[in-house]
Amino acid sequence: MISPQAGTVVTAADPRAAADPSASLRGSLYAQLSRQVRQAGLMDRRGGYYARKIAVTVLALAAGWAVFVVVGDSWWQLGVAVGLAVVFAQVGFLGHDAGHRQITASRQASYVLGVLLGNLCIGLSYGWWVDKHNRHHAHPNTEGADPDIMISVLALTATQAAAPRAVTRLMFRCQAYLFFPLLLGEAISIHVASIRALGHRAPRYRLAETALLATHLAGYLAAVLLVLSPLRAVVFILVQQGLLGLYLGCSFAPNHKGMPVLPPADRTDFLRRQVLTSRNVRGGWLTDLALGGLNYQIEHHLFPSMPRPSLRHAQTLVRAFCQQHGVPYCQTSLAGSYAQALRHLNTVARAQTASQAAGQ
Repeated sequence: MISPQAGTVVTAADPRAAADPSASLRGSLYAQLSRQVRQAGLMDRRGGYYARKIAVTVLALAAGWAVFVVVGDSWWQLGVAVGLAVVFAQVGFLGHDAGHRQITASRQASYVLGVLLGNLCIGLSYGWWVDKHNRHHAHPNTEGADPDIMISVLALTATQAAAPRAVTRLMFRCQAYLFFPLLLGEAISIHVASIRALGHRAPRYRLAETALLATHLAGYLAAVLLVLSPLRAVVFILVQQGLLGLYLGCSFAPNHKGMPVLPPADRTDFLRRQVLTSRNVRGGWLTDLALGGLNYQIEHHLFPSMPRPSLRHAQTLVRAFCQQHGVPYCQTSLAGSYAQALRHLNTVARAQTASQAAGQ
């Protein structure tokens, strides 16, 4: 694993910086960039921002369930399902920030916040997700190391496309067309993976995480089944969970899909590995809100613990640094990111089809 060691931080107030201007140029490219970022105060905690963000999001979640009860057994609940899907995703984004210790530097406080947001509020195992996501950050888009590209229903590399089963190969050929429909099942897949992972958690975490996950599941099903008729309950769950999966998938897909996939033995330095495999999405405050700050994927991968509101300010600095050192910096529109991802899926599928035809 390449470790992003930034070396000794020299701040503007550090007498070494004034006495020796070349100090800012010492170390790796990442060390130089990291010093600039820290000098700009972009790694400082943003407690006020997160206090407001958490309060508003939790209130929105409570309001969503209150509206659910008031609306009662009605098909208007499909509108509530849409709203709760959006709020669940926003809660998930906060859990993501807690997992990276963007909210607080305390490991214990981050864990408590994470399990409350993840396990209790939306039924996602925080412990499982943190382990999986840390492996992704250490080896983004790296074959055999990044769990986010080791997907059984999608082929992102030629090796994956050469599946032994005929049914799987057939699905891969149509994967560009199946991508968005498959995302409708992403939330259910996450819930199943979360439950399975509980048995592998350390005993000191297992009891609390299991209890919180069970509380969410029991409360969610009890609310839906007590308020709605069986048919409406099933439809509500399918719509709410389906749209949640679609929303989350559409938020994560622009980040790396269609970007270079690195071989297992790749030895690219940390800065280039993170920048070359990541893609930013252009947009204003609405894009920042809708994507939970993940639209600044390059900055986030370079500095995972940087608070979300600082990412926009870091972008100018990081982009200029990359241009100065000849490191390609990818940024596109949201629609453009989806087009690139789908084009990549289609290219992998067509290349494998052509390879199979040539071998016959």
